[in-house]
Amino acid sequence: MFPQHDKARLCLRLIGSLVLQTLPLPGAPLEQSVSTSRQFVVYGANVTVRGAICDLAENTKRDLLAVLAQRDSWMTPIVINAHYPRANLPEEAGTAWNLSQTGFGLKLQLDLIIDTKMARPEARRELLRALFVEMMYRGATDIPAGSWYSSPPDWLLDGVPAHSLNPDDGVAHILALPVARCSILPLAKFVRQKPELLDAPARSLYRAYSFALVELLARPPAGAGHLARFVQDLPSAPDDPVADLRTHFPELFESEAMAEKCWKTQIACLSHQQPYQFLGCAATERILDQSLRLKISGGSGKKICELAEFPAFLLADLSRNLNALASRANPVYQPVIVEYGRITAILLRGRTKGITARLDRLTASRKIMSGQMRGIDDYLNWFEATSLRGPSGAFADYLKAAELAAGPRRAKHDRISVYLDALETQFQD
Repeated sequence: MFPQHDKARLCLRLIGSLVLQTLPLPGAPLEQSVSTSRQFVVYGANVTVRGAICDLAENTKRDLLAVLAQRDSWMTPIVINAHYPRANLPEEAGTAWNLSQTGFGLKLQLDLIIDTKMARPEARRELLRALFVEMMYRGATDIPAGSWYSSPPDWLLDGVPAHSLNPDDGVAHILALPVARCSILPLAKFVRQKPELLDAPARSLYRAYSFALVELLARPPAGAGHLARFVQDLPSAPDDPVADLRTHFPELFESEAMAEKCWKTQIACLSHQQPYQFLGCAATERILDQSLRLKISGGSGKKICELAEFPAFLLADLSRNLNALASRANPVYQPVIVEYGRITAILLRGRTKGITARLDRLTASRKIMSGQMRGIDDYLNWFEATSLRGPSGAFADYLKAAELAAGPRRAKHDRISVYLDALETQFQD
């Protein structure tokens, strides 16, 4: 038997050794992951978290390039430090980024705290900010250290549409209320708003207005080329945002009256869209498959992480996506989506007992349902084709073009054609 003070000393030694084992060695390189385009370098956390951040960053850049109709010609890498909450810094912000000038050019760094409170839209917004700043100062290597850098406007950060797993962003539903009340916010007042000062409902309306403005600027007659030029000229933009828009988009904002007319027409058109339409079985299955599997690209190739391997912040994000999908999914898939939601909630509480068996049963049910739905579609297509009393005429133009292409070429009898045919016959012989 050990004396009481020896037991306490032994426990302290064990605790100290465990703490030392968890701390990184001095000078040891931090683990990192590089995205597929090699623009994003993610440090810290574990490989699954780093892979999820790389995937989010690449999808965000893909969305931005699609809006601007630009090729991926980045010059400055973006460093992302992902770390878990620190006990000595309880008030640390969830996302923070800094921009500095080094002797070799621009340095962009984004810090992310990985926990269940981390929301993908918030992280995506900061990634968009970094991408916009990289475009704005691309090739600018002669900026003195300590200079002030411009930031893209808030409506531009909130207005880039996300081709994400959420099938319904609710823009039409949100904009329908101000249209019905004839209380559309004037464009000049909207672009001067500070979204950080708005409450939750006003913040949702601000995002919907932002989406409408970006969609208006990216389509003809202005076009994505004008929007890309607008982004490049932001470092030298005037203090008046309306004047800046009028300079880069004269076709839309030739005068203040014309600008307000285009703005109100755009809001009214978006509010009349029908967002609440059920997805088909194939679309629901595709979105489910994308939601429940994470593809990570690494040095040893691609790795696919299943739902049971998701980190906590991805599980929280998946729970929100499943709730959104449940309102649009095919009714046949409703029980499956509800069960996936329950499993996600259990995994968020750190429990894994019996999860593998439940996931296997859901996978088998999805395969059976998918096969049955394909069989029903094939039968309906066959029934429609055999019930026609005559040709539908849908492929008449194609059949006519194919018949003309397969038929013999008609010879012309003018002098030039006869001479060319004779020359062709001589060369063939």
